Amino acid sequence: MKGIKQLWQDPAVRFAAIFISLFVLFDLTCLALYGLSLPGNNYSQLVADYLNIVYGLRWLLLHASRFFLVLMGHTTVINESQLLVAGHARLLLNYKCLGLGVMSFFTAFVIAFPKPLRQKLLFLICGLITIQLLNVIRIVLLALYWHRAANYFTDQHTIFDIVVYLVVIAGLYFWMRSNSTNANAAN
Repeated sequence: MKGIKQLWQDPAVRFAAIFISLFVLFDLTCLALYGLSLPGNNYSQLVADYLNIVYGLRWLLLHASRFFLVLMGHTTVINESQLLVAGHARLLLNYKCLGLGVMSFFTAFVIAFPKPLRQKLLFLICGLITIQLLNVIRIVLLALYWHRAANYFTDQHTIFDIVVYLVVIAGLYFWMRSNSTNANAAN
């Protein structure tokens, strides 16, 4: 027992344990809420009505993307899960398109990192908004330029994940670095 307590005192071990635990918790919670909101064997009306984060995020992404497309002069039609741009593409926003995995990763990392709560909250809000703004940009670009037949060998989800993770990692790097810079300046 003494060994575990000493191990927990190591800041790197504590961070890793909290980060991994929170990431798994957030990611599995998103999957569970999604599964419970889909009609079928494990459907829950309560979850579908009040905890359907997939529906809410999909709605937000579709409407934000439509807003920018209309600003650019395009005619669009949306329904519960699709965006159609006249003369261009029809996109289906499924679970994989929402960025919940990267948001779970980012949120778990920020919460686990030893920084004051106010700094965490500000960075968390800005980071989550940035992730979804990048997602809206991706959806707009796909709606205007994506052609399934021409891009058979290119997986736009993978490309988006790489870009977003690079942005998230860069943001986390500078955010963590500002912490050590401020701490060194205070000493």
